[in-house]
Amino acid sequence: MTYIPISPKERDAMLETIGVKTLDDLFEAIPAKHRFPELSLPPALTEMEAAAHLGDMAATNENVREHLVSFLGAGAYHHYVPSVVDHMLRRGEFYTAYTPYQPEISQGTLQAIFEYQSIMSNLTGMEVSNASHYDGATATAEAVSLAYAQFRGKRKKIVMSPTVHPQYREVIRTYSQGMGLQEAGDDPNVDLEAGPESLMALVDESTMLVVVQYPDFFGRIYDYTKLIEDAHAKGAMVCIVANPTALVMLKTPASMGADIVVGEAQPFGIPLWYGGPYLGFFTTRKNYVHKMAGRLVGETADVRGNRSYVLTLTAREQHIKRERATSNICTNQGLLALAAAVYVSTLGKTGLTQVANLCYQKAHYAAKELGKIKGFSIQYAEPFFHEFVLRCPKPASEVNKYLLDNGVLGGYDLGQDYPSMKNHLLVAVTEMNSKDEIDTLVEILKEM
Repeated sequence: MTYIPISPKERDAMLETIGVKTLDDLFEAIPAKHRFPELSLPPALTEMEAAAHLGDMAATNENVREHLVSFLGAGAYHHYVPSVVDHMLRRGEFYTAYTPYQPEISQGTLQAIFEYQSIMSNLTGMEVSNASHYDGATATAEAVSLAYAQFRGKRKKIVMSPTVHPQYREVIRTYSQGMGLQEAGDDPNVDLEAGPESLMALVDESTMLVVVQYPDFFGRIYDYTKLIEDAHAKGAMVCIVANPTALVMLKTPASMGADIVVGEAQPFGIPLWYGGPYLGFFTTRKNYVHKMAGRLVGETADVRGNRSYVLTLTAREQHIKRERATSNICTNQGLLALAAAVYVSTLGKTGLTQVANLCYQKAHYAAKELGKIKGFSIQYAEPFFHEFVLRCPKPASEVNKYLLDNGVLGGYDLGQDYPSMKNHLLVAVTEMNSKDEIDTLVEILKEM
C-alpha cells in the first residue's frame, strides 16, 4: 500500500493549471443525484488493521509452493526458479526502467533484451526474435497479423488445428474480428485422434496461415515437416506454437521449415503467479522482419568502436501512422524477458537439458503407473514430452475434486473445451514433482 500526500498549496496549483477553482468543479459533468451514492462499506480501518486483514485474505489462497502438489499444466507450468532471477528483476536499474523509451541511455536494458532475443532464436532455430509480447496467446494472434500483412489482405483464410491451446484460438478469433478472415479447423468436435495431415484438406490457395502446436495441447509430439512442405506448396505460411522447455530436447521448428514460431516463455524463470503476467515469445525468418510486430533490439558499434545496442525498425509501431503500423503493441514484457534471459543464463545448456530430461522421464513414469490403475488409461499412443491425456472412469471434474480434497491439484479438465472429453484429464509433470508425489497421486486415484 502506498500513500502519496498532497498539500493544499500543491492542490490549488494543479487546479489553477487545469482552469478550475475547486475539486467540486471537476464533477460538474456528473448529475448531482449520482455524485454521492450510498455505499455499503464496512467501517474504516487503520493502515495496520487493513494490512492485517489483507494478509488474512491472502493466506486463504492455496498455492503449489506450500499447500498443494500440482499436476496442472495446460500452458502454465510449475518449474523451479533460481533465486538469482528474482534478485536481478528487483534491481532498480531494471525494475523501474524496463521499457527503453530513451534507448541511447538504456544500454543495460537493451543488452538484456538482445540476449533474450538471441536465446529464443537459438531455441527455435529461427533467424530473428522480437523483444516479447504480453503472453503466448497474444504472440500467436500477432502471427496472424503478420501473415495478413505479408499477403496484403489478398489471402484471408486461417487453418487452425483444434489441438492448439483453446485460449490461444479464442484470442485469434478476437484479433481477427473485423478483418473479414475465414477460419477453418477450429472445431473441438472433429476427430481429435487425427494427426496433422488431416489439416491439409482444409488448406487451399486462399489460405494465408496454418497454425499448429508443438507439442500439441494434448501433449503429443508430431513432426510437421510434411505438413509445412504441403502448406508451402499451396503458398501458405505456417506458425508453430511451441513449448520452450520441450525445444531443448526436440527437433527445432526451423528445421521443419516453419515460418513463425511463437509461444509462452513462462516456463523460463516466471512463477505461476495466479495466471500472469507472463511472456510471449515471437520468432520468425529474416525476410518477414519488417512485418513483425513489437520491438527489436540490434547490436552495432558506437563512434569509438565499442559494442552498443539500439532499437531497430521501430517505425513499424509508435513512429508511424496507426493505420500503417503492423502492431498495436508499443511496449514489451521487458522485465519478464529479463527473467527468461537470467534463467537460461543461470542454468546454461547443461542445466536446461537436465530440466527437460527430468520433465520427460518423470512424466513417462507417471503415465506408466497411472495407466496400470483399473478404470484409467492413457488416451494417446503418440510420443509426448511432459503432458499426457489420462482417461478416467468418472467425469474429470469429480476426479479433480477428490484429488483437491486430498491436497493434490489435478490435471486440466479437457471437457471444458472438448465436449467428447468430459472423462479426460490433461496431466502435466515437471522437475518439481518428486517420485513420492507421483506415487501419492497414483495411490489416491486407486482409492477413488
